Amino acid sequence: MAVKMGVKTGWRARSIWSELLAEFFGTFVLLAFGAGVVAVAVVGLPESGRTSTIFAGAGGWLLITWGWAMAVTMAIYVAGGVTGAHINPAVTLAFAVKGDFPWGKVLPYCAAQVAGAFAGAALVFADYVPAIDMWNAAHKVIARAGPGGMTTFSIFATFPARYYGQHMMGPLFDQIVGTFFLVLFVLAIIDSMNVGVKANLAPFMIGMAVAAIGMSFGTGAGYAINPARDLGPRLFCWLTGWGANAFPGPHDYWWVPIIGPLAGGSFAVALYKFFIADTLAARAATAPAQDSVDIGAVDAVDAVDAVDAVDAASEAGEEP
Repeated sequence: MAVKMGVKTGWRARSIWSELLAEFFGTFVLLAFGAGVVAVAVVGLPESGRTSTIFAGAGGWLLITWGWAMAVTMAIYVAGGVTGAHINPAVTLAFAVKGDFPWGKVLPYCAAQVAGAFAGAALVFADYVPAIDMWNAAHKVIARAGPGGMTTFSIFATFPARYYGQHMMGPLFDQIVGTFFLVLFVLAIIDSMNVGVKANLAPFMIGMAVAAIGMSFGTGAGYAINPARDLGPRLFCWLTGWGANAFPGPHDYWWVPIIGPLAGGSFAVALYKFFIADTLAARAATAPAQDSVDIGAVDAVDAVDAVDAVDAASEAGEEP
């Protein structure tokens, strides 16, 4: 990188490509550890002999929710210094809707995020393919694209819960709600006029938000809450043998974790503005005027005290 008078002047300082590299790499880290923890729960522990069954009670789900929380935290710490680490098209779109991000960068950022998620899924597959194949053999799953292939597909992407049946409006609503809360929490955490997060702990708190969403709204549709996190690995699975389990997915589900998060994040911007941000801005706008009134009152009190002191000195026959 070229440096002139201590200022970076190379393409990394000027070009959007440096931002896209950061979004790609941050989302790659997100999927490497997010899909990685699901792989541990689904095939890694059972096929390594470290546990006999998957999802024994709620322990497997808690492992996954905490694993995804840490994946988000680490990904933000990795890429945050360059772009703020959107690592999620729903977040990128929400910032554009809010007016804090250029619309011309939305599609390039989203493409980089999907590509990073694809690469992260490929890394997890390369590391866990022996366990995946062993699980399939043990459970007599002949083809990844068959009905039994949904279990290992779930390592990489999401699918709707059985209680929704064939109707996708339930999963769609679930994704809107989950992503609404994700973006709502992000907006609150990074808002300097709100309570604020000190000591560079914003990435950690966003990770905690993801854990909370997974625990409270996770089972309906696997809490993708991120179009790139689902679409990139889904594309990878489609190319590596999961076939219709990936595209179009059960009951043509593939579009739900794309449209739902994009809508939910945009709703969060509008509602956070109405309920919280406008009030914070209004109070901040009146603060200088109130400070001026307070300062003026103090000056007036000081002046009165000075006059009283002069009068007292005169009555005592002393020089003021």
